[in-house]
Amino acid sequence: MIKGYLLLLLHAHLPFVRHPESEHCLEERWLYEAITETYIPLVQVLTRLAEDEIDFRLTISLSPTLITMLNDELLMRRYKKHLEKLVELSEKELVRTRNMPDFNYVAQMYERRFTNAYRFLFHRYKGRLIRAFQELLATGKVELITTCATHGYLPLIGIQKEQVRAQVAVGIQVFRETFGQPPRGLWLPECGYKPGDDLVLKEYGVRYFFTDTHGIMYASRRPRYGVYAPLYCPGSGVAAFGRDVESSKQVWSAKEGYPGDPDYREFYRDIGYDLDFDYIKEYIHPEGIRLDTGIKYYRITGKGEYKEPYQPDWARQKAAIHAGNFMFNRERQIEYLAQILDRKPIVVAPYDAELFGHWWFEGPDFLNYLLRKIPHDQQVFRTTTASDYLEEYPMNQAAVPNACSWGHKGYNEVWLEKSNEWIYRHLHKAGERMVELANRYPSSDDIIRRMLNQAARELLLAQSSDWAFIMKTGTMVEYAVRRTKEHVNNFTRLYYLLREGRRDDEWLQELEARNNIFPNIDYRVYVSGS
Repeated sequence: MIKGYLLLLLHAHLPFVRHPESEHCLEERWLYEAITETYIPLVQVLTRLAEDEIDFRLTISLSPTLITMLNDELLMRRYKKHLEKLVELSEKELVRTRNMPDFNYVAQMYERRFTNAYRFLFHRYKGRLIRAFQELLATGKVELITTCATHGYLPLIGIQKEQVRAQVAVGIQVFRETFGQPPRGLWLPECGYKPGDDLVLKEYGVRYFFTDTHGIMYASRRPRYGVYAPLYCPGSGVAAFGRDVESSKQVWSAKEGYPGDPDYREFYRDIGYDLDFDYIKEYIHPEGIRLDTGIKYYRITGKGEYKEPYQPDWARQKAAIHAGNFMFNRERQIEYLAQILDRKPIVVAPYDAELFGHWWFEGPDFLNYLLRKIPHDQQVFRTTTASDYLEEYPMNQAAVPNACSWGHKGYNEVWLEKSNEWIYRHLHKAGERMVELANRYPSSDDIIRRMLNQAARELLLAQSSDWAFIMKTGTMVEYAVRRTKEHVNNFTRLYYLLREGRRDDEWLQELEARNNIFPNIDYRVYVSGS
């Protein structure tokens, strides 16, 4: 008899990085790498599991910015060229490594991998990876949800309810347009929750969301079941599911978790940096900037600089062992919880999707083995979704979750500290002005409507949590600062054009073409009380 459940959730998100003015934008490679190393491998694994009629459930959160980029013709044309170059490079590597058996074996793996990825995406799905997600949704084994429009960090941008409402409403609109149905749940960006935001989720029909562990444990009432059952938010009735620390650490931690195993592929050794410039120059940036190609020949080996050749068979075996270990630990955990609780516990294990494949190369293999083992090798627990759990247990304790995030130290510090605090005075002022414009123009002619819609796009893009996060981590800081300033400046120019009754049709048209996210946005989502 099943004693409990495991809820696996993968949150897939990237900021909107689309630069039609430059075919070789470094930041667009974030998307290309994620498609090649994470999204295609994950979809392939889940598709095979469904075709093999494996009994599994998995939740995937697809952010509106990611959905938009995967549907963008310009970006997908560029990605096609990118993948073709990878196939070409992998074929050259077969020749270069022909007298190096260990490396040649790995080169064969990459050539097969890139070729299969190309056939999968551009032959089977005609360049539309979203179609693969639609098919997975139709199987009933994968529950798709979404997040806020541009992954805005609600606790800090949401001093006005209109900002929260717009982020939620536009995110749900994109999901509905893409998948023909509203999402049942919403991933709050960075698990960032503040009391009252659930009331906005209720307005848009959201049944559940996720918080970090302390969001549940420090709720207004002591949670009877800890994080192993959801809480209903009073006033909204929206369910809050809390993250389980134990299962998260086993996968997240590079030091204590599975991804740090010596047999797994070393992320930080890539031929884009290792090989002679004349050989690799056609496959890096045209200006000679070395960057990751995705072809890496070494395993983690140890903490030092010395690295041994990667052995794919060893790594796959280790992924199977770790999947078995993860399953065993959940068995013992759920058996214990079932003894002390009067209901079947649910262990919530959410992860960034990009961990699986991009940062942890063997992550998709781990998921494949795990989801096959669970229904076959034990009878203690099954995988489930939040929707299915709420169907089985519609009655839950009511309490207000505590403010939280899943960032360092658990609250707002990652997105509000000395490197990024300067952005909020501008975001808050722009937010006030957007509400002012929406209230001032409840209806408008075509040009005014276009200006207002673009103003809404620029504000949403400026609010992306990614820019503050990048400033904090110290990577690509110049780009994050530039993006924040550009969107705020674009918004401010539109604001004064509207206030002064002026127009700049040529500039507006160029802006609409460049920042073309959310083509069906309606600025009136910012109207007070809407």
